[in-house]
Amino acid sequence: MSRRSFILLVVSAVVLAVGVVTTKIVLNLRQMTASGSGSIPGQIRVSPDTPIGGPFALTDQNGRRVTDVDFRGRFMLVYFGYTFCPDVCPTELNTMALALKELGADAVRVVPVFITVDPARDTPDTLKAYLASFGPEFIGLTGSDEEIAAAAKAYRVYYKKAEGTDPANYSMDHTSLLYLMGSDGKIAALFRTEITADDLAAGIRAAVTMSRTAG
Repeated sequence: MSRRSFILLVVSAVVLAVGVVTTKIVLNLRQMTASGSGSIPGQIRVSPDTPIGGPFALTDQNGRRVTDVDFRGRFMLVYFGYTFCPDVCPTELNTMALALKELGADAVRVVPVFITVDPARDTPDTLKAYLASFGPEFIGLTGSDEEIAAAAKAYRVYYKKAEGTDPANYSMDHTSLLYLMGSDGKIAALFRTEITADDLAAGIRAAVTMSRTAG
C-alpha cells in the first residue's frame, strides 16, 4: 500500500468515527424531542410524556448518598459534564448560575445539578472545589461507573472517553443539553447549551409558572 493510500485510509477512518459519534448524539436528540423548537430561543419542544430522566442513586460533593426522590417538590436543572472540561461545561454552569440569579424569588424552587460523566477523576472533593466557583446552591453528583452509566441512560446522555488522548489527561465526548425536571420528576423543559442566561431564565420561569397554575 502506498503512503498516499495509507493516509487516505486513516483519514477516512477518523471521519467515519466522528460521524458515528455525531449520529449517535443526533439520533439521541431526535428520540427525546418532539418536532420543532419552543417559543424561547434555545429551548427544544418536548412532551412531558417523553421518557427522559428516572431513578438514580449517586454521591454528592459532600459524600452524601442522593437519589432522584430527594429532589421531589423542586425543579432540577440538570447538566451532564466533567470538571476537566476546558470550555463548554464551565460556560454552561455559568449560564445556569446567571439564569438562577435572574429568577429572583423563583430560584428557591430550582436546584442546579451537575452530574459527572468522568467519575474516575471527579471525586466528591473534586466536585466540591469545582462547583464553589458557581455558587453554593449547586449540587455535584458522582458515583461508580455503573451508577453514572445508569443515570446517563435514564437521561439519554451519550458519553465516551476521547480516543488517542493521554490516559491521565483525557477529554470526554458527551451530549450537552440542559434538562429542567419538574417537581414530579418528569421532564419540564429541554434547552440547547448555546442558550443565553436570559432565555434560560425565561424558560425556567415559564415552566415554574405553569406548574404553579396547574397546582
